[in-house]
Amino acid sequence: MIIKKIMKNIVCPSCWAVNRADPQRLERAVCGKCGLPLAGGHAPLHLDATGLERLLLRDSLPLLVDFWAPWCGPCRVMGPAFEQAAGLLGPTVRLGKVNTEEQQALGARYGVQSIPTLILFRDGRELARQSGAMRAGDIVTWTRSALR
Repeated sequence: MIIKKIMKNIVCPSCWAVNRADPQRLERAVCGKCGLPLAGGHAPLHLDATGLERLLLRDSLPLLVDFWAPWCGPCRVMGPAFEQAAGLLGPTVRLGKVNTEEQQALGARYGVQSIPTLILFRDGRELARQSGAMRAGDIVTWTRSALR
């Protein structure tokens, strides 16, 4: 019996290079360009327009994005919960943060009308959206449910 590995495009969270890797072995995979781990340590990535587009168009992993602003109280409260959720969902789901104060065009492009807003993407398309602050466990449950 021949077992065929399923290789997927994985974007390096450090240098943004696209790598071919087995998602089942992502914990040990390193970038062919910079040599850093492709799993990225399960911390949310801080995204600008270029980084978000690169992940949406080239990365095979689902992407959960937190649209937030530093002046927003609920956003600041949810920040640690989102980081904790990144540790629970990674490396099979990428998590990113978009500061809508710095990246206003991204908030407008994705129709974000209130913050915090979580948008879950897969294969470059929006799967689910949730506005309002959530606890880490709720973020994980909501994400896993939307990916089924």
